[in-house]
Amino acid sequence: MESARYNFGEFELDVGAFELQRFGERVPLERIPMELLILLVCRQRELVTREEIVAKLWGSEIFIDTNTAINVAVRKVRQALDDTVENPHYILTIPAKGYRFIGSISDSSPKVGDAIPAIQSFEASVGGAGSTPILIEASNQLTIAETQPAKARSEQKRDAVGSLPLSGRWLIWIAVIGVIGLALVAVLRTRKPAAANKVMFVVLPFENLTGDPNQEYIADGVTEEMITQLGGLDPEHLGVIARTSAMGFKGTQKSAAEIARELGVGYLLEGSVRHVGDRIRITAQLIQASDQTHLWAADYDSDLSNLLQLESDIAAVVASQVQVKLMSNQRVSYNHTVKPEAQAAYLRGLEDWNLRTGSSIADAVSEFNVAIAADPSYALPFAALARCYVLGPVFGLGNPLETMPKAREFAAHALELDPNLAEAHSMLAMVAAHYDYDWPTAEHEFLTALRLNPSDPYAHLFYSNSFLSPHGRHKEAIEEMQKAIALDPLSIPLQAFLIRTYTWARRYDDARSQFEKTNEVAPNFAVLHERAAHLFVCTGDFKQAIEEDARARLLSGEQAEQVIAEKALQVNALTQGGARSYWQMQLDLSREKPHPPEAYVTPFGLAVVYARLGAKDPALGALEQAFTRRDVQLTEARVEPAFDGLRSDPRFRELLSRIHLADGAQ
Repeated sequence: MESARYNFGEFELDVGAFELQRFGERVPLERIPMELLILLVCRQRELVTREEIVAKLWGSEIFIDTNTAINVAVRKVRQALDDTVENPHYILTIPAKGYRFIGSISDSSPKVGDAIPAIQSFEASVGGAGSTPILIEASNQLTIAETQPAKARSEQKRDAVGSLPLSGRWLIWIAVIGVIGLALVAVLRTRKPAAANKVMFVVLPFENLTGDPNQEYIADGVTEEMITQLGGLDPEHLGVIARTSAMGFKGTQKSAAEIARELGVGYLLEGSVRHVGDRIRITAQLIQASDQTHLWAADYDSDLSNLLQLESDIAAVVASQVQVKLMSNQRVSYNHTVKPEAQAAYLRGLEDWNLRTGSSIADAVSEFNVAIAADPSYALPFAALARCYVLGPVFGLGNPLETMPKAREFAAHALELDPNLAEAHSMLAMVAAHYDYDWPTAEHEFLTALRLNPSDPYAHLFYSNSFLSPHGRHKEAIEEMQKAIALDPLSIPLQAFLIRTYTWARRYDDARSQFEKTNEVAPNFAVLHERAAHLFVCTGDFKQAIEEDARARLLSGEQAEQVIAEKALQVNALTQGGARSYWQMQLDLSREKPHPPEAYVTPFGLAVVYARLGAKDPALGALEQAFTRRDVQLTEARVEPAFDGLRSDPRFRELLSRIHLADGAQ
């Protein structure tokens, strides 16, 4: 019944109003965690299996990392109820099975069966739990603040499925990991073979054998760190497939030969992790792809505090098994023993970061701060914090004027603790490029990062889009993007960004081909369609640009009725007034909310619109605002096709000089 209410402790759950209150005050809770709480309360004292949760909350057709999504939802419910895993009052974990609501519900509450229709009614209003999902990339409008250390928790996995506006039968889900999984076949067609003298590895996702899905972050963290360790041993002769593509094979039933064939690798490292208290056991085995021979296997036991050294030792043994000569200056040795609570917080933060949503990055900041508070001499979380603050504004998190100086501070401190930390060098390069416009420093730091870890696809991406493309070195920029994709062939974000790289190079046919190929395997990736819309206006195909912009808006969570109406207005404007009317409509749309990622709403984006309208003064005024705000996109000014009409204006040339991107300037 829609009026169902449940009272437990100081809480009241109003199913009909879809609201949780505490002492009469509303407790904020996103849609997915709220649905989970309703499900558990309605089934009070019963075991609700993880399979039942997936079926009820997402349906059988969803393509997401459901283990992570469930764990995140449970974590958020527990936070709302001030509950803990160690001493639960409401939510009890049944290891490897599911969850049970154990709170005492007052006699005035409805019977269990009476409230279930309310959940079903809510599902029906949004299209049903089994509706076909639309996969998107989200951009949350949040602000990174100075966060207090999060409560230590073992159950925390992060939200891969955020709360977004719903309308009628449009059910929008965040599922970047699922999108990546769909890309296995078609994306691989464009991969270039590795150099003949380079051994290619993939570190398959380590299996969590604890029996507790809440410990998954440790196994995933070991996987990520092993990728980093192997990637830095002998970069000239050893290449390692990146995490995104490796994680696409989590739980796969494919054989070693099939995986090797799809990724183009000669060796596979697989293993498992057991974790009890502060003790950890890692089992690892090395497989030769050509004949699936098990070349080596071993068990390692250690304290969690020695996990980094343990991973380093395993990487060295693996390298020696394939006769890769280790470079003396690349052998990583951790003399500092990391405190277990710091290591655990860092791994949770990595898990947050890898979800690539605004809220998950904010969570990552919190976790990395926990790690630093627990162990101030631990370098990795400082570098990870720098990454969050550099890229946060891309996800709508914070102002670059505030985040970039923090990023510089954290990256510099990370290098004081570990001068060979590649990621910290990359982040210093990003600050130098997008905040200081100090291109010699940016180039030096980018190249240092690539020397230290050439297996990092994002080091190649950042060097391409934040240094080579801004300087008009398009051939090299495209080559760097192709290297990044070769290292991470299933990464849809990398595939989608190559469209921009081609567009800046005015290679529009290649950009269109890249869009069509990527769209074939990831049609529900929102930013892909917005980039396609930008491409099509460059080629004069405004009708297709309108179509792609509409898709991006739908996939970003805008209501279907609003998107349809806006699309009709754009089509009518184009029919009546041609390109100028199209751009005037873009200006009008920029004043409304919400927006898809990379829409024309930042000062730089508005400068593009004004320039297309031939309004030089407003365009240059918007570019001045972009300079004042240090908009990340401003470094694209020299290669943005929309600004061709501004290039002869002395004010535009002076702006390029100020950001040291005038012809020949560095």
